[in-house]
Amino acid sequence: MHIKVCGMTQLEQVYMLNQMGIEFAGFIFYGKSPRYVVGKIEGCELKKAKLTINKVGVFVNADYDEVMKYVDEYGLYMVQLHGDESPRLCEKISEQIQTIKAFRIKTEDNINWKVRDYGNVCDLFLFDTDWSNYGGSGKKFDWKLLEAANINKPFLLSGGIDLDDAAALKEFASGKHSRNLFAVDINSRFESHPGIKDMEKVKEFKVKLMY
Repeated sequence: MHIKVCGMTQLEQVYMLNQMGIEFAGFIFYGKSPRYVVGKIEGCELKKAKLTINKVGVFVNADYDEVMKYVDEYGLYMVQLHGDESPRLCEKISEQIQTIKAFRIKTEDNINWKVRDYGNVCDLFLFDTDWSNYGGSGKKFDWKLLEAANINKPFLLSGGIDLDDAAALKEFASGKHSRNLFAVDINSRFESHPGIKDMEKVKEFKVKLMY
């Protein structure tokens, strides 16, 4: 099971994730987020950094030109669309770069219906807790909702995941309905301050997921 650490705002900590063997680092390009990366990490610095970690840009209702501008400026490998982006926009972007489409989940949601128009226009799904401000809520949704859905695409699981969730995540991943679980996305529960990660906690989480 892969790990994505989202909301990175310090290049030094990105290097630390890279050395730790974390597979994905998320950079938020949404101005209302306290983890907005612009002005904290320069695009040229991240683009030139010698890293093997996958750099994922997170966008909320940005248009094609804005997304591609930051893809080039920061040397992004993937983008995550976390707003209300249309299937057509997802398709246009995914023709240029690997694309994750995020869905915010409420208890009453029919997930099959929610994702029905996106299966062929992006590379991965991400399921997060519904939150009116688009960013992370720090709360979990009921993962059992995914067990009832027919998700025929690799997906990431997000939303309030904490260090103590490692055992539950391994159990969830072992179920037949979770065969397409690709990665877990962690953020606020692994921070000392918004955008500043507790690296020891991230390291411990990685070990707990592995063993």
